[in-house]
Formats: sequence, C-alpha cells, structure tokens
Amino acid sequence: MQHVSKLSTKGQITIPADLRKAIGIEPGDMVVYKLLGKSVKLKRVEPFDAAYHAAVAETLEEWNSPGDEEAFNDL
Repeated sequence: MQHVSKLSTKGQITIPADLRKAIGIEPGDMVVYKLLGKSVKLKRVEPFDAAYHAAVAETLEEWNSPGDEEAFNDL
C-alpha cells in the first residue's frame, strides 16, 4: 500500500495513522530518518532514560582510576 502526504511550508508532513500504528509511534515519540539514496527510512527511537544512565554511570566509578586508564589506553 502506498501513502501520500503533502509537505507544509514549514517542512512538516503528517504520517498517516495506519503507518503510525504499524511502527508504534504516538504523539511525543522520537523518530530517526536514514537517507537511502533518494529515499528515507523512518524508524521509532527508544527514548533516552537519563536517570537510568546516570545510575549505571555511578556504578562504574570504581573503574575510573589512573591505573584503569593505563590498562585500557591501547584499546
């Protein structure tokens, strides 16, 4: 099935409802565009959970020493 959307003067398009449902996007979701020649692939992006990443980063502090830097310097 083919869908057509019209580009607004602000460069915006409306993604048809059945396509939004098929890829699981809702208002406020993030999408990524990948250029494939003269075509574009659209994909839903999982949201970045800053609190989770901060919690994980705190558990890695024990590995952040000059000795660690020297040991992993050549990687």
